[in-house]
Amino acid sequence: MSRRAAAEQDAVAAEMARFRARVLRLVALIPRGRVATYGQISVLAGHPRRARHVGNALRANRDDALPWHRVLNAQGRVSARHGETRPRGDVQVEHLQQRRLAAEGVAFTRGRVDLERYRWRPETEGARLQRGLRGKR
Repeated sequence: MSRRAAAEQDAVAAEMARFRARVLRLVALIPRGRVATYGQISVLAGHPRRARHVGNALRANRDDALPWHRVLNAQGRVSARHGETRPRGDVQVEHLQQRRLAAEGVAFTRGRVDLERYRWRPETEGARLQRGLRGKR
């Protein structure tokens, strides 16, 4: 591999690491009883159209304090994870996610959350959002 190609690869890896860090900071800001979509988080993190990367960042995260369960797909559904389980049990992640949201007062109707009702709207919390993106709460 040429030096230029290696440098480009390093730059891409560094940007992806910064993106993942922004994703985790944003997810930490989602209030109890609210949800966001993978696409919404990707836009807020500065990379529209990287919803799948948001999911990858959350899947790789092992911080149980992070409210990962508050992120849903664009239809307001829990995304299928093909039998993935969390480290502390045999509960499928989809069921765990739905139970955690229900415990926060988020209602499911026919497997969906009403995004108009429960979507996090960070634009109403602008200062808090900017502080959170800088790593301050």
